[in-house]
Amino acid sequence: MNEQNIPKPQTEKQNDYSELLRQAVAVINQTRSNLALQINTHVSYMHWQLGKLLYERKLESEHGTGVIKQLSIDLKSKYPTMGLSSRNLWDMKRFYIRFVDTSQKLRRAVAVLPWSHNLLIMNKHLNDEQAEFYANEVIVKGWNRDLLLNAIKMDTFANQKLSSRNNNFSTTLPSAQAQFANEIFRDTYNLGFLGVTEPIQELELEHRLVEKVKQFLLELGKGFSFIGNQYVLEYNGKQRKVDMLLYHRGLRCLVAIDLKIGAFEPEYVGKMNYYLSLLDRLERQEGENPSIGIILCAEKDHVEVQLALEDLGKPIGVADYQLIIPTEGLQKVISDGIEEFENNQNKQG
Repeated sequence: MNEQNIPKPQTEKQNDYSELLRQAVAVINQTRSNLALQINTHVSYMHWQLGKLLYERKLESEHGTGVIKQLSIDLKSKYPTMGLSSRNLWDMKRFYIRFVDTSQKLRRAVAVLPWSHNLLIMNKHLNDEQAEFYANEVIVKGWNRDLLLNAIKMDTFANQKLSSRNNNFSTTLPSAQAQFANEIFRDTYNLGFLGVTEPIQELELEHRLVEKVKQFLLELGKGFSFIGNQYVLEYNGKQRKVDMLLYHRGLRCLVAIDLKIGAFEPEYVGKMNYYLSLLDRLERQEGENPSIGIILCAEKDHVEVQLALEDLGKPIGVADYQLIIPTEGLQKVISDGIEEFENNQNKQG
């Protein structure tokens, strides 16, 4: 047959086939990835249960070496390809001890990692926050052991924390002021002093903060002054109310706080941006710096916060709060309460 007479595939058919091939490859890769996660989960469960068994039998290196060695021999005779060496059995016990009292999120994360990754995380003596960060990075980015090792050596966790502040101060404030603001405002505040033990509404949360404004200002840090709550901003015939309005002496600016009893929502940023525009137009005095907004909510998702703050011109931060007093804080509250009671009794006497 003459080569010129061979029919050439149509471009449209080529595109259709390329798309079909792409989708088929995606299905296979996703299936392989899911299978790998399932296998890792089952293997981790086995390691966990064996580690728990050794821990509960109180086998220690001083008197348990012979038992573990014999156990390894007997198990390897039954399951020769499963990596049941004495060293691995000790590591399984260490794995159980390391993660048994950690958060559910961390345990779920390490449960789907390859065993070599978990050994590396344990051998590097990472704390819970670091371990969870690196475990999640492995899951999301598919790091092999070498990439995980390099990430730990480069201290990716610390660098990520520096670059993942839940605010846009670096792009909306002068460099020196942005640095100062980052030192002042935190990502999490503890409001355990409010004594909240059951769900409450935002106004109730605000009222409690106003009643204990001194403790609230202490929790925020030095330099804050309380101006008012439900602070009215009137413009163009309409009224808007800021939940709490403060002033920071060092930053020389107004600070608006918007309280939310639920999780962060992107639309909160637009509302705060508007409040800051009103504050700068109506309340900001000559020589003062641009007003700063803080959205204080029950919880936040860092990625969602970053996206919501992207390209905004007003300085806004998002922080979450805890309503439970930590142990050391609870002890202080109790001792302060006893001291206050004794003082009142002495005065009455």
